[in-house]
Amino acid sequence: MNELYFMVTITDRNMAKPYLALYAQHGVDVTLRAVGHGTAASETLDAFGLERAEKAVIFSVVTGETWRTVKKALKTQLHIDIPGTGVAFRIPLSSIGGKRPLQYLTERQNFELGEERTLKDTNYELLVVISNQGYSNLVMDAAREAGAGGGTVIHAQGTGAQRAEAFLGVSLVNEKEMVLLVVRSEQKNAVMRAVMDHAGLGTKARSIVFSLPVTGTAGMRLLEEEPEESA
Repeated sequence: MNELYFMVTITDRNMAKPYLALYAQHGVDVTLRAVGHGTAASETLDAFGLERAEKAVIFSVVTGETWRTVKKALKTQLHIDIPGTGVAFRIPLSSIGGKRPLQYLTERQNFELGEERTLKDTNYELLVVISNQGYSNLVMDAAREAGAGGGTVIHAQGTGAQRAEAFLGVSLVNEKEMVLLVVRSEQKNAVMRAVMDHAGLGTKARSIVFSLPVTGTAGMRLLEEEPEESA
């Protein structure tokens, strides 16, 4: 099976377009781009006469085969191995909520559907919900009803919205919100189903949801505590 990964790319904001163009060449048509800031010490920047640069953080879903070709192209075309040019890494996906979103995210990547990926001793999953801007509260309300706790919202701009209607049966806007939620592994399916039912493609939120395995946590005491049995 050609496995799926969540690919994250970080580079200077003014380099975002060349990266997006390279990804499109290799079939990665659906991406999300957010703005971040580097954390280099000010004295380091002053020593080299540099200004603190804004960063572009690019998120996309890729197959194992796509990752291998993209990684090679990043080295040969954008020289990502030169320090300061950028970084890219991948995280394995465990599931995607629905066949149509899967087809939309991997349209030109020759993905072969197989069983969901599972990792041994994984107690938590990170759910990534991509929705139209302004509907994160709807997503969180649906997730909480299924037992999820709090989430984190990232504002982003998407590409590939023009292809959405052919695969999803709905039109999408470019302005997006990414909601990140960590849930227990046994809660994953219920929370994903709740989000799909109440904030999914049939609603104004037009949400897509997928999950990534979490292999270690800290600060999750409230989730780890078992509810007390009533007397």
